[in-house]
Amino acid sequence: MLQLRVQIDPNSGFCFGVIYAIQMAEDILDEQGYLYCLGDIVHNDVEVQRLEKRGLRIINHEQFKQLQNEHVLIRAHGEPPSTYQTALENNLNLIDASCPVVLKLQNRIKTSYDKNEKIFIYGKHGHAEVLGLLGQTNNDAVVFENVDELLQHELPANITLYSQTTKSTDNFYKIKNLLEDKGYQVNANDTICRQVSNRDQDLRKFAGKFNKIIFVSGTKSSNGKVLYQVCKDTNPNTYFISKVEELRPEWFKAAESVGICGATSTPMWLMEEVQKVLLSY
Repeated sequence: MLQLRVQIDPNSGFCFGVIYAIQMAEDILDEQGYLYCLGDIVHNDVEVQRLEKRGLRIINHEQFKQLQNEHVLIRAHGEPPSTYQTALENNLNLIDASCPVVLKLQNRIKTSYDKNEKIFIYGKHGHAEVLGLLGQTNNDAVVFENVDELLQHELPANITLYSQTTKSTDNFYKIKNLLEDKGYQVNANDTICRQVSNRDQDLRKFAGKFNKIIFVSGTKSSNGKVLYQVCKDTNPNTYFISKVEELRPEWFKAAESVGICGATSTPMWLMEEVQKVLLSY
């Protein structure tokens, strides 16, 4: 027996937007036994599989266009206006679980666009939230993932800068400062969710307390990739897993302390399962 000392980070796990979406889904599944969801309800395969067993039916946008007279959940990432238009045409009842932080950002971007501002969004290409943001601008906004990509564009003198809600606050302000140093006028709108961005600091403190860190996250989670790197930078003995089966006893020595943490899309029940396995070593 390795007799590991294992602790779960109390600040890890679902953000309030994801909790809200999953609660709405579970309530409707209890009532009617099935529910369509436009895209993965959360970027975590094991949580999606758990809900699919309860009757959740994940569909893509093409399948969504073929549906009629059904209930469809809009997940926390939000959707572009075209999705709501399709719902009207097909008599679909949308259960809108868009995160309030994302909805506020969508409204701000639409307001900027209506003023004919040139909008640049710091975010991940193809990400569900970003597609919803682009939709507020008829897909006219420019999305970029890093400074090098941004500087490849011919930039106007006045730049309106926004960010996907789950990006790094530090990187956002580095981009703003760099643009200003180059002489651009920047209207920087810090739209990053503080429940997510504050985890950087919390995780650094947590990761530094243990011999080893197990970071639990779905492989599709962009937030997970960022937070894993935060842990890894703080504690090089950090291991990334997406499910319990990926744990390896040889990673650990007897009586070591192990911290378990995860992304905003990582369910607490999964981290608790990881803890049980580690305590069995």
